[in-house]
Amino acid sequence: MTVHFAPSQSAAQSLLAQAFRRRKPARAANDNCLARPDDRMLHAALQHFARHGLGAAREARRQAERAFFAGDRQSYDWWHGICRTLDARLARGLERTTRTGLRPADDRGAPSAVPVP
Repeated sequence: MTVHFAPSQSAAQSLLAQAFRRRKPARAANDNCLARPDDRMLHAALQHFARHGLGAAREARRQAERAFFAGDRQSYDWWHGICRTLDARLARGLERTTRTGLRPADDRGAPSAVPVP
């Protein structure tokens, strides 16, 4: 049985050429924050991450919740910023919790039905 090779009409359009062509780099998968944090916030978030490891965002959220329910808006904004720098999705959950005014029931951030006095 004889095999015949049929080259592409244009070498630039061949499947092999298309496979090796450089593609435009896609946006990074973890680039989920449009607003870049300032250097001071980024430094604080990295220090917090160094201290708490992979649980740093959850710890920042807990600190922000404590500050919010204690009425300390300045501390809340600081810890919310650190939480947002480390994990934007967790920070959005924090915003929902504080918007509704319900205290979290557990460490996972699920709100309880107990309104803030």
